[in-house]
Amino acid sequence: MGLRLQIVLAGMLTGLFAGVVVTFYNMLAVMAEDLSRGYYGFFRENPAFISLLFLALALGAVVVGGTLRFLPMIRGSGIPQTEGAMRGLMRFSWYRALTGMFAASLFTVFMGLSAGTEGPSVLIGGSCGGGTSELLRRGPLVYRYQITGGACAGLAVAFHAPLTGMAFAFEEGQKRFTPEVFLCSIVSVAVAVLVRDLLRAMLGWEIGAYLTSFSFAGADLLSPLFYVYVAAAAAVCALAGVGFYYLLFAAKRLFAKLRFWKGVGKLLIPFLLAGAAGLCTAYAMGGGHAFLQSLGSGAEGTQSVFSSPLWATLLIVVAIKLLLTVVNMAAGVPCGAFVPMLAIGAGLGALASLVCRECGMDAAYADALIVICMSAFFTAIVKAPVTGLVMTMELTWNFLFLLPALLGVGIGYLLGLLFRTEPVYDRLLDEMTEEERAERVPLQE
Repeated sequence: MGLRLQIVLAGMLTGLFAGVVVTFYNMLAVMAEDLSRGYYGFFRENPAFISLLFLALALGAVVVGGTLRFLPMIRGSGIPQTEGAMRGLMRFSWYRALTGMFAASLFTVFMGLSAGTEGPSVLIGGSCGGGTSELLRRGPLVYRYQITGGACAGLAVAFHAPLTGMAFAFEEGQKRFTPEVFLCSIVSVAVAVLVRDLLRAMLGWEIGAYLTSFSFAGADLLSPLFYVYVAAAAAVCALAGVGFYYLLFAAKRLFAKLRFWKGVGKLLIPFLLAGAAGLCTAYAMGGGHAFLQSLGSGAEGTQSVFSSPLWATLLIVVAIKLLLTVVNMAAGVPCGAFVPMLAIGAGLGALASLVCRECGMDAAYADALIVICMSAFFTAIVKAPVTGLVMTMELTWNFLFLLPALLGVGIGYLLGLLFRTEPVYDRLLDEMTEEERAERVPLQE
């Protein structure tokens, strides 16, 4: 009882701390993305000044690369190292991780990279949990539980999805379900989401579902024919997820060989590539929330790229987003990949829905198919089917398509198993721990 009481009390403080910090972090990220869209629009209209943009991006790459040399814990999305801390495999300075990831990831958003905030929100929330435990001088077991509570609170605040945050704690973080994990996650998530809603209401920001443009009215989501469309589309998107997985680790091996400027120079590639992509389409910038929202109502609100038809626009955006996400993750840019992966999956789902509509599918099913394909792509890569399923429901605040979504997630998971993909964040964590062990081994004369 003593341990569980400690977890509840510390969890409440963790939820308060993480709720405040992660809420302001995500609000600042929205502002930073809006600013980047504004000045990228200026450069599109005034191409004579584009060289200044690439000069600024090159300097930004040097700044971020130098930061990573001093704070290697913040490289990448932050999720693998947070999971390592949850399981006792890693330990980091909570205030350095919090402030470093907060500043560096916001900077990448401002510079126009394909940078999500959900992964950094997990690390920032986990750092809040670790800080709460250290300030209360709790033992190592409570420390790990509070990192877990803070991490899932960070994800819940970023998505406004409390059940998704809790599922992440069980399935990705601790890899087990115990009363202690349940307590630390539910208390931290509940307090953090409440704080998030109160702060946003006080500041006049919207409170609601993450994806508000999707509608499922008029679709018989239990129709047997719809399940056929779901199975076919989910299989295609899951196979694309498998391809993304193998492409990512092939790119990581290539980036590991780039040593110029003591490893700082390799960040020039994602930064300069992001500049070129951002000049092509605003959908390449930020995590991908704007692109996801545009896919509602069968992607009718998607803005054309290069005056191309809808199918070509979707293909261009998906290809750009996939390339940028792979490069960012492979280079270790401190930015999230969670939402970019969802955006890629949803874009593939929109393409699949166009094909299915040509084959006779009613347009009323398009939105449901897009969201299901998004979760199938995500599940094939992350191998977290429960999180993928719950997230699909919570992002839209709609539970009507639970059964077809279960089919899509199941197909994504099974195809991941068939092609022997490991959970992507677990493999990234394994590689990080191997790198740390290699650095601790003294050089042989």
